[in-house]
Amino acid sequence: MKFAYGSSDFRGMIKEGSFYIDRTDRIPLLEGSKSQLFIRPRRFGKSLLLSMLENYYDVSKKDEFDQLFGHLAIGKNPTPLRNSYFILKLDFSCVDPTGTVEQIRQSLFDHINVMIEGFETGYKYKGFDIPNININYENALFSLQSLANAAAATPYPIYLLIDEYDNFANTVMMGIQILDRDFGRENHNQRYQSLVHEQGPLRTFFKTVKALTTSTMFDRVFITGVSPVVMSDITSGYNVAENIYFEPEFNSLCGFTQSEVEEVITNIVDSCGFEEKENKVGEAVELMRAYYNGYKFCHKKNDYIYNPTLSIYFFKQFQKECQYPRKMLDSNLAADESKLEYIARLPNGRDLLFTLMEKNQEVVIAEIQDRFGIYDMLNESSQDYTFLASFLYYFGVLTISDDTETLKTSLKVPNMVMKSLYVDKICRMLLPVPAERDEGKWAAEKVYQIGDIAPLCKFVEDKYFKVFANRDYRWANELTVKTAFLTLLYNDLLYIMDSEPEIERRYADLTMIIRPDKRHGKIFDVLIEFKFVHLKSVRIKDAQMTGEQAKNLTEEELGQLPKVVEQLNDGEKQVSEYGRQLEEKYGNLRLHKFVVVSLGFERVCFKKVLDK
Repeated sequence: MKFAYGSSDFRGMIKEGSFYIDRTDRIPLLEGSKSQLFIRPRRFGKSLLLSMLENYYDVSKKDEFDQLFGHLAIGKNPTPLRNSYFILKLDFSCVDPTGTVEQIRQSLFDHINVMIEGFETGYKYKGFDIPNININYENALFSLQSLANAAAATPYPIYLLIDEYDNFANTVMMGIQILDRDFGRENHNQRYQSLVHEQGPLRTFFKTVKALTTSTMFDRVFITGVSPVVMSDITSGYNVAENIYFEPEFNSLCGFTQSEVEEVITNIVDSCGFEEKENKVGEAVELMRAYYNGYKFCHKKNDYIYNPTLSIYFFKQFQKECQYPRKMLDSNLAADESKLEYIARLPNGRDLLFTLMEKNQEVVIAEIQDRFGIYDMLNESSQDYTFLASFLYYFGVLTISDDTETLKTSLKVPNMVMKSLYVDKICRMLLPVPAERDEGKWAAEKVYQIGDIAPLCKFVEDKYFKVFANRDYRWANELTVKTAFLTLLYNDLLYIMDSEPEIERRYADLTMIIRPDKRHGKIFDVLIEFKFVHLKSVRIKDAQMTGEQAKNLTEEELGQLPKVVEQLNDGEKQVSEYGRQLEEKYGNLRLHKFVVVSLGFERVCFKKVLDK
C-alpha cells in the first residue's frame, strides 16, 4: 500500500494508487441541502473531503469519472448531479492574519481574486466557453459577482467550496487572549471585530455569497472549519448554511473506524512477515487505539473514530520499517496549544483543566453550545463550564463520551495524544520555572529506571505543595496529589499511560505499561496507588494537627501515624490485587508497585510493595 502522508489531493491519491478510505457513499446524503457547514478539529481530513467533492462535481473532470470513482461506492451508483458544476474552491488558511485590518482585507481579496483568475484560465483552457471575468484587485466581491454573471451565461452553475473558513479569523481572535509584541489585547479585539462587523470584509464576503446563493448563481456551497465561533459572529451575513457536524451519519465522514484500522494493520503485518500475526495485529491496533482513537461527534451510539492524519503517519512508518514509530505524535501535527493557553487564562479555565485530569478525564455539561461568538470569549459572565468545554470540544481537545442518565452530555479527553497536552499545560502552570520542571522530570525518571520513588516524593513535597499552599486551590484529596505526580511521570514515548484504568470494575490510580516495542529497554512497568489524609483527621494530644507540626515530623514519625499506617495498608492490598490482574493481562511485566500517602499538602510518604 502507498500512504499519501499529509496529502489532501484526492485526484492525485487515486491516480497514484494511494491508500484511500471510501467515503463517497455519503455524497447522496450531502445533496440533501444546498448550503452546509461541516466542522471538525484540525488535521482531521476536511481538505481531502473537499477535494473528493471537487473531483466528483467538476464538469471538467467528466472524462475521468470512471478512473477516479469507478471502484468506489458512488461510482457504482452515481447521483444525477455528478460532473455538472463549475467549481470555485477557496482556502482561507492562505489568508495572512497579521497586520492591520486593511492588510488582512487585502490578503483575503488577493486570495479570492487569484482563485477566480485560476477558475477562468483553467476552464477556458479546457475548452469551456466562458465570458471574460472582470477582476477588481481592490474589491474581490466585485470579482465574485462578475464570476457569477459569467457562469450564468453557461449551462453550468457554480459549486462553491470553502476550506478553513475560520482559519485566519481564529488566529486574530486567539491573539485577543495571547498577547504579542505588536498588538495589545484591545487592538486584537478591534481587529477581530473589524473583520466580522457589519461592514467587515469577512461578513461582507459571506453576505455576497448568501446573495449569490439566493439568486441561484451559486447553486451549492460547502464550508469547512474548526469551530462555529466565526460563523456565529457573522450569522446575519450568512444564516442559510445547515449545520451537519452533529449528524450521526457524518460521524465518520472524516476519520477511520476500528474495523478499517484493523484491516490496514493486518495487511501491514502480513507484508512484514511477522510470526504470531494475530498477536501482532492486536498489539499494533491496541497501541493505535490508545494514542489516536476516541473521537465521537454525535450523540447517538456510534463507534469512536481514529484521527486519520495521525493514523496515516503510523501506517506509513510501520510499513516502511516493520516497527512502530519511535514517536507516536509527529511534531508537525501537534495540536495548537494556544487553545489550552486561552482556557488556562480564564477565571474558570484552570479549574476545568484540573477537573479533566481527575477520574476518567471527563466533564459533564448540559449541552454543547453550537453558537457562541467573540462576546462570549471576552465576557467573563459567559465563560462557564459549558462554554469552556464546548470550546475545547470544537478544537478536538475534548470529544463526546456519552449521554448521562440524566441526559446531560459527558465530554472526555479522547486519547493519549490529547492527554499529553493537558499534562504538559498543567505542569507548566504549576512549575513555570524550566529548571524546576527539569528537576521534577529527573526525579520521575528514577521511578521507572531504578524503581526509586523517594526523590519524586521529596520533590512533590518541596515544590508542588508550596504551589498548592500559595494558591487558591479548592482540591484537597488524592486526585490532586495524583495530578502532581502524573505531570512529572507522564512519558508517552516509553509508556502506555493510564490514569484510573478499569481492572475488573475497579480502578487503579496510575499505571505505566511499557510500550510493546520498548520492552527491550532497562526500564520498569509502574503501578501507583494514591491516598490522602486530611490534617483535620489527625490529632496530637487531643488537638488537630497543624501544618507546621506535620512539617516537623521525622520520616519515621510520619510513617507511624495511625491514619497514615491505615492508608498505607489499605493501598498495599489494592496494588497487590491490581498488580496480579495486570500480570494476568500482560504476562511479561517488570512491575514496581507503590503506595503514596499525602498528609495534607505538607508531607508525602510511600511504601514499595513487594511480591510475597
